[in-house]
Amino acid sequence: MSDYLVIVESPAKAKTIERYLGKKYKVKASMGHVRDLPKSQMGVDPDNQYKPKYITIRGKGDVLKDLKSAAKKAKKVFLAADPDREGEAIAWHLAYALNVDEDSKCRVVFNEITKDAIKESFKNPRSIDHDLVDAQQARRILDRLVGYNISPLLWKKVKKGLSAGRVQSVAVKMIIDREKEIQNFKPEEYWSIEADFHKDSESFEGSFYGVDGKKQKLKSEADVKAVTEKLDGKKFSVDKVNKRERKRNPAKPFTTSSLQQEAARKLNFRAKKTMMVAQQLYEGIDLGKKAGGITGLITYMRTDSTRISDTAKQEAKNYIEETYGKNFLGFSKKSKQQEGAQDAHEAVRPTSVSRDPKSLKPILSRDQFRLYKLIWERFLASQMAPAVMDTMTVHLFNNGVEFRATGSKVKFKGFMKVYVEGTDDKKKDDNKFLPDLTEGMVVEAKEITPNQHFTQPPPRYTEARLVRTMEEQGIGRPSTYAPTLDTVQRRGYVQLDNKRFVPTELGEIVIDILKEFFPQIIDLDFTVKMEEDLDAVEEGKAKWIDVLDEFYVDFRKRLEKAEEEMEKVEIRDEPAGIDCEQCGHEMVYKMGRYGKFMACSNFPECRNTKPILKKIGVTCPRCKKGDIVERKSKKNRKFYGCDQYPECEFVSWDKPISRPCPKCGSLMVEKKTKKESRVQCTNCDYQESETN
Repeated sequence: MSDYLVIVESPAKAKTIERYLGKKYKVKASMGHVRDLPKSQMGVDPDNQYKPKYITIRGKGDVLKDLKSAAKKAKKVFLAADPDREGEAIAWHLAYALNVDEDSKCRVVFNEITKDAIKESFKNPRSIDHDLVDAQQARRILDRLVGYNISPLLWKKVKKGLSAGRVQSVAVKMIIDREKEIQNFKPEEYWSIEADFHKDSESFEGSFYGVDGKKQKLKSEADVKAVTEKLDGKKFSVDKVNKRERKRNPAKPFTTSSLQQEAARKLNFRAKKTMMVAQQLYEGIDLGKKAGGITGLITYMRTDSTRISDTAKQEAKNYIEETYGKNFLGFSKKSKQQEGAQDAHEAVRPTSVSRDPKSLKPILSRDQFRLYKLIWERFLASQMAPAVMDTMTVHLFNNGVEFRATGSKVKFKGFMKVYVEGTDDKKKDDNKFLPDLTEGMVVEAKEITPNQHFTQPPPRYTEARLVRTMEEQGIGRPSTYAPTLDTVQRRGYVQLDNKRFVPTELGEIVIDILKEFFPQIIDLDFTVKMEEDLDAVEEGKAKWIDVLDEFYVDFRKRLEKAEEEMEKVEIRDEPAGIDCEQCGHEMVYKMGRYGKFMACSNFPECRNTKPILKKIGVTCPRCKKGDIVERKSKKNRKFYGCDQYPECEFVSWDKPISRPCPKCGSLMVEKKTKKESRVQCTNCDYQESETN
């Protein structure tokens, strides 16, 4: 019989922790929550201080029975769920179910699953933090009050299966508002003038700046003409050369939000996938007996803190000095937290910087390796010295017309030797050289080229941009970003087009209804204040019942008004322009889990459905009679196949092109990576490369 029982959420975590603690400890998994509000009813009594009705989650009966049996045999029970609100609530529910005294020292928390961290946490157990539990309970009840009151209204008035979540609705509104900005955007014309300067055998580029020492915007072709007519030949004198040294500091280590953003930019990971793989790295990977068996490779991945422990800093310092030299060491300074950050635990970092990605590559899956490498490099770079850049700005004049040329080169790589943060915008070139120019020197412009431009609308949200905006605005918390983005897509309120969010008609209808009857639900300021109120509950500065009261009094009145005044919305199916080949009725477009598809309007009598096929203008190379069409897999990945399927089974992940290979006459396809786009033959070694 074991002296102590430890309960965690997952079996993977249980195995690792049991090995660290030794024979006196038995570690079991609760598989997440064991109690929750019932799915079939509200489960909250607003007239009795929002008393929740918790029940054992369906399917968890055997798990709970096993835990109760183990708890009776143990001298003491430790509850070791994750170190956040959700984890505290799981521990609280377990304490209730297993008759564990909540005020006893039964709760242990750790930020990383390593031997030292686990043993240290068991030296300092604490009682359950009721403020944390109350904050989680308030969020859960608040979301239940919104969802279970508004959703039935939407079922009656719009369509069955709809829902209206609090944070999800704000995210959908943000996407719709951005789409309206794009639609209402009026492009404005502007011009630039570029010059190709030559000094001896070297060339460099410069851009028009202004006239007679004043910066000037070029709004039309007439403005350009006025400038070019003022030029006296193509000789320019170098009037001023500014040289300076600039330091570029490394990015801070990852928070949940910045990890999701960077994984989207560099690894093309969806937020949901990032968190799933990060969970695997946190809970532990089997490194083999010699390397310590199952080991947690990263710290807890749900955090809004960029703080790093002194131990981790010292380990990184030693590694940098040994690997790169003393001059690559960063200076230690306290990381300034983002306003509102809870700082409950550390940034996302490797549990040991000595476990470099290269040494783990044979052990990790491809996705695990890529994400671990990203986290490891970001953390190590954050502890390194700034990069030093030599920058140069040259002012060139011709009859009062000023052009400027800028250049920079990396003088000392510093942290850039390991890692450079990605951006959503066009990458800046940090190595744009200028020749050695001095004041009074004369150079010649070989070519002077005017270029017409038009201002561009704001871009649609990618997952990375939306997560960043939600974080900046204070909407949601680290644990909510990934599930929010997943939910709004599954509900059919938005869809991804070329990795960017586009609202659907259904999403616009739901948001319009919420705007009319429940404006506070989609109000950004209200949502931010609610997050702040929940944080105040967590910090013991506010009572959870008061927070719910402040919301529900007005919400109940609006609910009664909506019940009486909301009109039924009819969503008409859009005709597809073809008839059903099975019964002859018209085919219509429907919205499904994986996007739009065609279905027979005679449903349910006729259940014929067809995917929407987008032709790409290429004849099938296999059957020679079908057209190649764009399709989507069950995982929503784009691929190409013959429209004569199943008679013809031609399929390709790469987009075929209409030109045959000039070398052998076979099919050619487009191959795209982040760095380049190339056309290559599927049969021989012919290829055409083109940098993006």
